[in-house]
Amino acid sequence: MGKYEQLAQKIVNEIGQDNINSVTHCMTRLRFKLKDESKVDDEGLKAIDDVITVVHSAGQYQVVIGNKVPLVYNDICEILGITETSAVNDESPKGIINKFIDIISACFAPILGPMVAAGIIKGLNALLVFIIGTGYSESGTFMVLNAIGDSMFYFMPVMLGYSAAKKFNVNPVVGMLIGATLCYPSIQATTLSAGKALGSIQHLGDYYTTFLNIPMVATNYTNSVIPVVIVVAFASVIQRYAKRYVPELIQNFFVPFLVLFISIPIALLLIGPLVELFTSLLSAGFTNLFNFSPIVTGVILGFFWQVLIIFGLHWSAVPIAMINLTNLGYDTLLMVTHPAAFAQTAALFAMFLKMKDKKKKMLAIPAIVSGLCGVTEPSIYGYTLPARKPFIASMIGASVGTGLMCVLGVKRYIMGAGGVFGMVNYISPEGDISGVLMALLSIAVAMVISFVLTMILWKDETKGTVTTADITEESSLLLSPLTGTVIDLEQVSDAVFSEGAIGKGVAIIPEQGKVVAPLSGSISTLFPTLHAIGIRGDNGIEVLIHLGMDTVNLSGRGFKSFVSQGDYVKQGEQLLEVDLDLLKNEGYETQTPVIITNSGDFGDVSVKKYGEVTYKDELIKVKKG
Repeated sequence: MGKYEQLAQKIVNEIGQDNINSVTHCMTRLRFKLKDESKVDDEGLKAIDDVITVVHSAGQYQVVIGNKVPLVYNDICEILGITETSAVNDESPKGIINKFIDIISACFAPILGPMVAAGIIKGLNALLVFIIGTGYSESGTFMVLNAIGDSMFYFMPVMLGYSAAKKFNVNPVVGMLIGATLCYPSIQATTLSAGKALGSIQHLGDYYTTFLNIPMVATNYTNSVIPVVIVVAFASVIQRYAKRYVPELIQNFFVPFLVLFISIPIALLLIGPLVELFTSLLSAGFTNLFNFSPIVTGVILGFFWQVLIIFGLHWSAVPIAMINLTNLGYDTLLMVTHPAAFAQTAALFAMFLKMKDKKKKMLAIPAIVSGLCGVTEPSIYGYTLPARKPFIASMIGASVGTGLMCVLGVKRYIMGAGGVFGMVNYISPEGDISGVLMALLSIAVAMVISFVLTMILWKDETKGTVTTADITEESSLLLSPLTGTVIDLEQVSDAVFSEGAIGKGVAIIPEQGKVVAPLSGSISTLFPTLHAIGIRGDNGIEVLIHLGMDTVNLSGRGFKSFVSQGDYVKQGEQLLEVDLDLLKNEGYETQTPVIITNSGDFGDVSVKKYGEVTYKDELIKVKKG
């Protein structure tokens, strides 16, 4: 097992191993297909350290982890006992859009890292042309680096043939063979067009040869993305029928024979030309939209891009961008990623400057670094989206920045990295860096707008984390959160509480269901089942109120909350309400521990009063160490 074994096990336990049909991952998310998503406690998963958030989208249950997701994924696969990206009993998501996103993400996710790496190498090579001069482009160094950068894209059908085969449960080598055949030099349009055309088919183009006397329209499949995915999907159908009728004794070689023998000719005669027509129309449609109004196109793309990221729908733009790169030599769609990422990061930086909570402020630093590298999920889910106004500010900044890029005519020549490493994407193959300079200007505008709007619009309502070093009073008094009878913590039936494993404190047998704040501070923890709540006081004291024993099993029945996690509350303000009669009728003990979870940070924690107490009574005294 790897270094994230414990995290992986917690995720699997929370979801339920028997509830998992399959799991894949992309750059930042674990993408589960579950038998029943309703069985998973979203808030329970979010409460796990290193889990940023969960998303229900595209027929998948997505757990956002961040950059370490491949390592977590490997440990999860080991726990589940699977080595493939799909498990048995896999069910496709419902709805055309969900199915499309699911297929695209499953096919592109495995190759995304190497594809970005190849793009960076290609971009650096173009940068060297600018620095050294055009003579460098004739050198052997240029040739080798260019081959490394180009091969991933030139042989894209082979790469996608492999990942698509995994998705559609086809023999991976068969998928690669399909891709390799599509890239075979002698069947490319550039090769066939050297001869004399035998004829032409309307809307599809010229043909220079035939297969069994059937015209084969010439098409270039190198660098293409859609044809091989569709062909592999078609091959999966052939494979299913072949396995049904071919005797097991000869299936090992005869099933691949039938799959290749049937699928590839049909791909070259029918699927390929039709897909080429469709993708050309799609690319032309986006180009026409862009040409009609670059600024409107850019403004709309920039404004909604981060919303697409939230739902994982940004994958749908990847094939369109790659089609643009193949047909036009450049792309103007995915350049939206840079203004959006940097605007998001600028909004978080503005929040960082205004934050009062020291712990949350420190955790924002790696999220900022991640955003500068083009990965914004930690920023979105951890900070700007919950705060709302910073997220909207970043949408506005990204909208203006992307609109400016479109007006300036910036083009993206490489399917490379995001963030600071992606600036090489805008260097032309000839070494022209003017696109980089205009991109930097647009990104700067996006960041300034996002930063300024966040500074103006967002106010941190929390009081901030206070440590014992910040406390000026020698002691602090906590009021009783309940009306009832105070007993020693040692009398509680649960050993975790009675033995002080969580911290020092006291317990109350409540007579009324109203629960109030024992001190002023922020709600640090509110369990989804509402049976327990944590408060981080202005004086640095951290309090846990646990209503009853084993009441987590009620799944929220009998509990009502008047606050949310992150809210600031004043001493005596109502937090929760519990139906004590329901707890008793269900057989649960109502003993309620009130624990100082960071009692080790203080000199002494003592009980002020035993016996009958009300909300106004002093309950616990905490002395500074």
